[in-house]
Amino acid sequence: MLQEDELVLALKNQESLGMKALVDMYSNTLFNVISRIVPRPDIAEDIVQETFMKIWYSANRYDSSKGRLFTWMINIARNHAIDVLRSKKFRDSKKNMNIDDFQPDVNCAKNIVYNIDTILVRELVHQLKPDLNVLLEMVYFKGYTHLEIADELKLPLGTVKTRIRTAISELRSHFD
Repeated sequence: MLQEDELVLALKNQESLGMKALVDMYSNTLFNVISRIVPRPDIAEDIVQETFMKIWYSANRYDSSKGRLFTWMINIARNHAIDVLRSKKFRDSKKNMNIDDFQPDVNCAKNIVYNIDTILVRELVHQLKPDLNVLLEMVYFKGYTHLEIADELKLPLGTVKTRIRTAISELRSHFD
């Protein structure tokens, strides 16, 4: 197993060893993050593969001074999953699904790899006031946009943005 700095160097040099290590170390974690946003396992698996390709081709843009490799990859995965959900192709695919074929895959969570940072952040989010907790759950764990949250909760957009900033500030105070 490579250390993070060795892994980053291998990715930036486009070494296949780096990609193999990346897939071995993070595929389950990325799948779990993506499957929370995209409920269909077949699509989530495709998004994981596409995420690895995005990471491979954009490795030179990773800056360790701005955060850990893991955080950077999770953001790429999360953003790509949200983009897929919002895509016309995905919306159209839901129109053609047979209702008998659609059932949630209850057992897909068996291979969860827990990340200590994620667990801590999730626990801290749950400790926030309920109105702040709901907003962070929607925006970061369910992929809603600020506008979608405002529509869903019947709140002004400015209020949603202010409360999200407040919630993030409260979370940051735990890390300072």
